[in-house]
Amino acid sequence: MKVAIACDHGALALKEALKEHLTQRGIAYEDFGTNSPESCDYPDYAAPAARAVASGECDRGIVLCTTGIGVSIVANKIKGIRCALLSDLMSARLTRMHNNTNMMALGAGAVGEKLALEIVDVWLDTEFQGGRHQRRIDKITALENE
Repeated sequence: MKVAIACDHGALALKEALKEHLTQRGIAYEDFGTNSPESCDYPDYAAPAARAVASGECDRGIVLCTTGIGVSIVANKIKGIRCALLSDLMSARLTRMHNNTNMMALGAGAVGEKLALEIVDVWLDTEFQGGRHQRRIDKITALENE
């Protein structure tokens, strides 16, 4: 598995902790920035990460900002992306099982590092259940193609 990862200045420290965590787990990643604490625009980083997931260059993606809201909105503008803003373990598990999300967003100002890493682990380790849930994913895809 290869994970696309991106953040703005508000989540740089959490992104760096996440990169170390992924390395410890043996999970490859591609960092789409930012790599500076200076103020920047989150679409400049979240969109390339989402495009990498949509194209298949990366299997999944994690985007971060202070709230997670902005980066999740950006990611969901890219065709083929289903990005969930996560702040708890149950949602991390169910969004993979039922929604087959291929990206997740975290708010560095809303979720502490320890919980964030647990959310990432649950999200990465949970498989899509398929079945009746696939029918719903197909309907989402149809909306995207209108």
